Amino acid sequence: MEAARKIRDAVAHVSQLRQALEDHPALGAAVGQVKRVQFQRFAGTYSDLLAGNGSAYAAPARFFLSELYSDKDYAERDAQFARIAGAIEKFFPDQVVATAVALAELHALTEELDQAMALVWLAQDGEEASDARRYVLAWREVGRREDREGQLTVVLRIGKEMAKLTRTAGLRTMLRMMRGPATAAGLGSLQRFLESGFDTFAAMAKRPGGAEEFLGIIQGRESSLIKMLFDAGLVACETDLSRTLGQAP
Repeated sequence: MEAARKIRDAVAHVSQLRQALEDHPALGAAVGQVKRVQFQRFAGTYSDLLAGNGSAYAAPARFFLSELYSDKDYAERDAQFARIAGAIEKFFPDQVVATAVALAELHALTEELDQAMALVWLAQDGEEASDARRYVLAWREVGRREDREGQLTVVLRIGKEMAKLTRTAGLRTMLRMMRGPATAAGLGSLQRFLESGFDTFAAMAKRPGGAEEFLGIIQGRESSLIKMLFDAGLVACETDLSRTLGQAP
């Protein structure tokens, strides 16, 4: 039950991080500010896709925004994830299990980095600085470039695996059959995530090369952002990020 253990370990780590925020409300507020900036940044970076206007990638961009880059609280989904970790490993195909593990571990790493960023953000309280500048300074103080690049690698891998899952015979029917029992068992949040992800990538996969093109856009823009946040001059970086956030530099 190695996969189940990894999922539970990741969820337990996130729970520990959340407990630290409950013990230190100011830090919790700072984490919320960091997540808000990241949410706005993603929305700005992909405004052309999110706006719709005939974009074939509006739905997957919204899915990424709401499920991987959101500022919302995932505590309910995490608890549900941990509760059925063993069942995931026992009843689902290996691809589903691997995706579940990757998602849990990605979430744990993201929460860890956000909290590290929030500590630096909090230390800047009282200073005259834009959100963009505070974010860049926090990003660079935390560092961990390998982890940042690893985050992107895992996001892309999850996307590729979800695209493959849409070609797994009978999986959508299985998910539909789970809807009633999952809701009755208090697993509605997790069920909605699974169905939404499957349907989003299934729709995109109907267009030849659609999933690959969308993930290529994510890879290109996120790689450029990581490079800018680590390597660009501070003023240029702040100006560019302010523009993305829709703020005056």
